[in-house]
Amino acid sequence: MGSLTVLDKKLLDILQNRFPLSATPFQDLAEELGLAEEEVVENVRHLIEEGVIRRIGAIIDGRTIGYHSTLCACQVPPGELEAVAAAVSALKGVTHNYQRDHRYNLWFTLSAPSAQASEQLLTELEEQTGVKMVAMPATRLYKIDARFEMSDDVDK
Repeated sequence: MGSLTVLDKKLLDILQNRFPLSATPFQDLAEELGLAEEEVVENVRHLIEEGVIRRIGAIIDGRTIGYHSTLCACQVPPGELEAVAAAVSALKGVTHNYQRDHRYNLWFTLSAPSAQASEQLLTELEEQTGVKMVAMPATRLYKIDARFEMSDDVDK
């Protein structure tokens, strides 16, 4: 993607910091930005297609609703990385996975209704892919609030 426009930057700031929680969030954004709803939707779609926006959605602390979350890693032969990553991404409790330059070259976070359900999903994934999964449940929570300030003129 080329450089971001002023509108792109304003929209990205709003999406990161105060996405409207309403039945018509894109209409609300349009009104705030002085645009038509279709323009906002098209702009967001373009930013997604260009890889600037990866995901729009809530982040819920699964522990507060009884869920178990664990960081997972595995050693995937280079020729199988795409297939294993696709299998990992297909799991309902995985929001993303990423490749690392390390002997454990594929990492992901898995959330499930319980530790037992998490173990079962990992066992099934191992059987499907032939790759051993290593689970590393958190012993202490560190939350990083990563936001990328894009413009100077958006009220956060």
